[in-house]
Amino acid sequence: MTAVLDLNADLTTLTAQLCDLRSVSGEERALADAIETALRALPHLTVDRDGDAVVARTELGRKSRVVIAGHIDTVPVADNLPTRVEQGVLWGRGTVDMKGGVAVQLALAAELVAPSRDLTWVFYDHEEVDASLNGLGRIARNHPEWLAADFAVLCEPSDGGIEGGCNGTLRAEVEVPGIAAHSARAWTGRNAIHDTAEVLNRLAAYTPAEVEVDGLVYREGMNAVLISGGVATNVIPDRTVVTVNYRFAPARSVDEAEAHVRELFDGFTVRITDSAAGARPGLDDPIAADFAAAVLAVTGGVPAPKYGWTDVARFSALGIPAVNFGPGDPLLAHKDDERVPVEQLGQCRDALREWLTR
Repeated sequence: MTAVLDLNADLTTLTAQLCDLRSVSGEERALADAIETALRALPHLTVDRDGDAVVARTELGRKSRVVIAGHIDTVPVADNLPTRVEQGVLWGRGTVDMKGGVAVQLALAAELVAPSRDLTWVFYDHEEVDASLNGLGRIARNHPEWLAADFAVLCEPSDGGIEGGCNGTLRAEVEVPGIAAHSARAWTGRNAIHDTAEVLNRLAAYTPAEVEVDGLVYREGMNAVLISGGVATNVIPDRTVVTVNYRFAPARSVDEAEAHVRELFDGFTVRITDSAAGARPGLDDPIAADFAAAVLAVTGGVPAPKYGWTDVARFSALGIPAVNFGPGDPLLAHKDDERVPVEQLGQCRDALREWLTR
């Protein structure tokens, strides 16, 4: 039986409904069914579905179209459901990342029958797992026309402020060679674990850049995140591998990021295992500037950079300027004490409504 969502409920209730309907990555079907059913009941929207991703669009012939997107999956529950409200704060898995933002989307999708711009509402699956499974990426491959737009808003948690673009990310394995030997006769070999110190010393001495891109300053990072090596406690290891994660400003391409990593670890074998380009903030786009002016009039503050990678990069790759804007402190995402201020849910809804109706 499909769960029933009340899109006309207050945001606290709607967010709680979404969170309490479990949707850990790979288990989104029940929530996708509930969202699809609720949206198909709205005559002003055209609704499509791909797997567990649901897309709803207005077809009003407006001069511009905006995509407003959010993922419906969460990381595993950690004894933090069902939700609860205490002193104006909603606690529970997904309240921040990112069912608070999804609740704002659904409430406005139901309310805005005649917005000033045509709207495409996207609710997608598998964001918290391997990028190859990402529902937004799947839509881009299977139905790119569903995402055609002039601007996009990703309702990722941004503490109610605007976070423009995002850093890119690259993972590399740096191999340190050695020569195997019995540990009782270590002088006949070469210890790869000991030689790994050179890789770690280069990282310790590395100064991350701060790069200004379109008026926002992105802080980069270069860090060891994994080390592996050794086969037994009586064998001198003949190989170690240090996995390095480089977070690079959106002014750099993936090729430039790779060249930078290879230069830093010159003399070692470097294998790139994963990479994703960042996204420029796009706030110089006229629609983006209008969005920022409307939102900041309600929420206050100034636009900031997004240091982590988000799906705004997927929109950027499609040539669509995009920003992150949603309720919830991103530092609380995935934490056992995940929580969002109820007031912030309303502020984000009001800011989006202001922009989409003027």
